[in-house]
Amino acid sequence: QVQLVESGGGSVQAGGSLRLSCVVSGVTFSSYGMGWFRQVPGKEREFVAFIAYNDDRTVYSDSVKGRFTISRDNAKNTLYLQMISLKPEDTAVYYCAAAQWRFTPPLRYPYWGQGTQVTVSS
Repeated sequence: QVQLVESGGGSVQAGGSLRLSCVVSGVTFSSYGMGWFRQVPGKEREFVAFIAYNDDRTVYSDSVKGRFTISRDNAKNTLYLQMISLKPEDTAVYYCAAAQWRFTPPLRYPYWGQGTQVTVSS
């Protein structure tokens, strides 16, 4: 059974930082490209960042480039999203997602986590 479990969300003031984690089980984590997405109620889910299965490529949305850093620890089966200089518009539920053998962001991900809430107040 494939499971992706996010944690690390919370409430912070603008300019603050958070680090999200996503622990993956049920698959060989090191063979999966991983993505972070976010969604605000009433809006479509938005791509945030991607990291290749071999840790050799990262991709970011323009809205988070320079503020967010995606990384992975294959020994711990864990994906991270370090977020700094947070803005109120970063408020959303953040999801991690997995797609096998991806070096570039896929069109779709077969596996998703349940999400963790991030709230940034001004």
